[in-house]
Amino acid sequence: MKIGTDSVLLGAWCPIDNNPYSILDIGAGTGVLSLMLAQRSKAKQIDALEIDDDAYEQAVDNFENSPWTARLFCFHAGLDEFMDEPEEEYDLIISNPPFYSEDFKTNNEQRDLARFQHALPFEDLVEAADVLLSENGVFAVIIPFNEENRFIDLCAEVELYPIRITRVKGTPTTEIKRSLLAFKRYELSVLTADELVIEMNRHEYTNDYINLTKEFYLKM
Repeated sequence: MKIGTDSVLLGAWCPIDNNPYSILDIGAGTGVLSLMLAQRSKAKQIDALEIDDDAYEQAVDNFENSPWTARLFCFHAGLDEFMDEPEEEYDLIISNPPFYSEDFKTNNEQRDLARFQHALPFEDLVEAADVLLSENGVFAVIIPFNEENRFIDLCAEVELYPIRITRVKGTPTTEIKRSLLAFKRYELSVLTADELVIEMNRHEYTNDYINLTKEFYLKM
């Protein structure tokens, strides 16, 4: 599976001001989020969770060939299985969840499993964050902009509240497509959202996008 812009955005953007000791990457794919957080943080324990066979094997291979292999571990399991007997709390939980609906199904079952909403419903993801997040932990996701209000409402039901919101546009003239959201267990008195534009023109990246992601590209 290719490394998507969504994962790069989330891995570079998510707050680590709480100096996480332990990180959980739910729906890790090939492990790019875990690797980015290993590069950005001093976390000693970075656990990844992936159900797809091929993606899991690639994530393990990527972890073993990275400079941070001692801090990275991938579980080959679904979220429901992982939640059967939760033993850990995490200071950062991060996810680029599958979010496409039935209308977007393809004939590629592996791609469907990785990307479509039935593989990881938002309700299950929020429930897991509520159970597994430490008292001062951060829960960070990237989702479609049109799901932002519903996701925030789901989090509010378990007393997780947004501390940072960034809305992402492909170009200055296109519609907002994605929302980067970070939550904690307390509510801010004032919350302001900002906006990120990726490109001015095709392959002409904005300074904001370059400054956010340049540490993760060989050429930028």
